[in-house]
Amino acid sequence: MDQTLHVFITVAEQQNFTRAAEILHMTQPAVSNYIQNLERSMDTKLLERTNKFVRLNKAGEIVYHHAKNILGIYTRMENLLDDLKHTASGTLSIGSSYTYGEYILPYKIADLLKSYPQLNPNITIRNSNEIIELVMQHQIDVGIIEGDIKSEKIQITPFACDHLSITSASNHHLLNRHQISSFDLSLETWLIREEGSGTREMQEKGFQRLGFYPKKIMTFGSTQVIKESIEAGLGISLLSHSVITNELELGKLKLLDINGFPITRNFSVVTPKVKFQTKATQVFLELLVGN
Repeated sequence: MDQTLHVFITVAEQQNFTRAAEILHMTQPAVSNYIQNLERSMDTKLLERTNKFVRLNKAGEIVYHHAKNILGIYTRMENLLDDLKHTASGTLSIGSSYTYGEYILPYKIADLLKSYPQLNPNITIRNSNEIIELVMQHQIDVGIIEGDIKSEKIQITPFACDHLSITSASNHHLLNRHQISSFDLSLETWLIREEGSGTREMQEKGFQRLGFYPKKIMTFGSTQVIKESIEAGLGISLLSHSVITNELELGKLKLLDINGFPITRNFSVVTPKVKFQTKATQVFLELLVGN
């Protein structure tokens, strides 16, 4: 059944039997046969087919959603059984929010591979809410998120502290002020992350601490673009110290001296609520918590 579900998922995602067959290294008739057998066993049609497209119907959407979960759990079971015979090896699926994933995680992975070279990390970078969803769907083994998020469906464990300050270009006019007020800051253009981002959550808390919500904002889906936009003079932002280390050292960005800042948040590790962890997951968690 696991092969049948794998074929079905591939067809659904590619929306094309020919492309699915190429990816699966199968013939198109073989792919069609798998789909027909699955539909027969479910006693319902799962796909709408025309000469131009193949797409899921309502029943297909239900099967697709659960098939992804089933294969994730099945793969996890296989990995756990393999762990009984071998050292930590194979694929380790890690999901991370942008701040940690782009600026800290690469160094953690390098340290991990020094001790466990047989591991094959597979990295997904999304915002914190999306990482939590992937963990709950068993699409990744472990996630790393920003901020204080609570859920009874998964295990969330803080492991490191992050500091965020209001950041400007090195030639920003506010740097010449002896004292910067909330009113001064309210007149500025603020560069913020998209909804669902852990950094956006902290930026909202920053506005609450300052006692205003800015009238002029620009929203970005990447912290890197925000940094470059600050340098270009488009505005200011509340950013993690961990993402602007190089820019501060080079003098490209500056931290504004504001009462009540920097503010802090947690980086947290997210795992499914399961009785067993693979060795790959265990050694990675030990690396995070121990450092």
